[in-house]
Amino acid sequence: MAKHWLRRTSKTLIISINIFFGLIFLVAACSPFINPASWWMHGFLPLITPYLIALLFFFLLFWLISRPVWSIISLSALCIGYKQIPVAFAWSGDGTLTKIKPNNTFRLVDWNVQSFNGISKNKKNIIPVRVEIANSILSYSPDIICLQEFNTAANENNIALFSKTHPYYYFSADHNRNINNYHSGSIIFSKYPIIATGKTDFANAESIIFADVLKGYDTIRIYTTHLQSFKFKKQDYRDIERIKEQDEESLSASKGLIRKMKAAYQKRGVQADLVRKLLDTCSYPHLICGDFNDVPNSYTYFNIRGNRQDAFLERGFGIGRTFISLAPTLRIDYILPDKNFDVKQFELVDPFLSDHIMLLSDLRLKK
Repeated sequence: MAKHWLRRTSKTLIISINIFFGLIFLVAACSPFINPASWWMHGFLPLITPYLIALLFFFLLFWLISRPVWSIISLSALCIGYKQIPVAFAWSGDGTLTKIKPNNTFRLVDWNVQSFNGISKNKKNIIPVRVEIANSILSYSPDIICLQEFNTAANENNIALFSKTHPYYYFSADHNRNINNYHSGSIIFSKYPIIATGKTDFANAESIIFADVLKGYDTIRIYTTHLQSFKFKKQDYRDIERIKEQDEESLSASKGLIRKMKAAYQKRGVQADLVRKLLDTCSYPHLICGDFNDVPNSYTYFNIRGNRQDAFLERGFGIGRTFISLAPTLRIDYILPDKNFDVKQFELVDPFLSDHIMLLSDLRLKK
């Protein structure tokens, strides 16, 4: 009698848990259709979507082995929210890139270089890191280089690190200081001639920029951008550790983090709409790359991507983390070419010089 009651109670509990996480997943699956500028709380759910997918697959296998009839719970949820699955994991390739480019392709590098500060907290490492970052990029012989959080100054001319091999460039210079002629923002370097450029400012001093490059007789438009970040500082990362350890001050820390995340989600929602409108007006073969500061299951990603390709999904493998802090599922940097391109190669490279990972892709323009 007792065993029967325990078995029945356990079964009911497991079913309830399965239903609960299935419902949470379905709510999260609505994220691509809900702008966080209007409903900011929906911005949080994409962060846990990969874990929800994995959990539902676990329940699916569990029920198929024990009681197949109950597998309908996970199966139904996964089928309804199926669009969330293929963007979270890549299965198309091995995620490696050969140094020799395929014929008739151009190689593009995208990287948030974290102001050339490196991941070391020692300020003495700043000067060698800027050179190492440039050498790491140039060792792959890219044709086009898109960098975010790029800076240059009178005493550290970082543009000169690339201009010998990539004489054409366009710099957004979103942040400027009178001291030492300091400028920072996003930049596009190119081996090919740049025949036109443009910039659209965001309300928070970041921007989206483009450069029209002439490859042979073809004009290709390259967009790059850096969308609103959470702007976490050292204290915020310490607060995250307090929350993990359930420190006495964790409640206060949580409130501060949520305020910053709320503001970022709302601003990114507005920025994502602006970026999408600009992309939709482009008549050239084009791609957009950069640091979107949002995961693939988000409104930001789905809205900007539209019907464009994702180079990682085309030739990558796995989760594809591009930000090395906080969680192993943070793919927030992208290369998204339109349908005029074939993605021939893709790789994520971590030279341990930034808190972001470098993205490389070989692309071929269809004729």
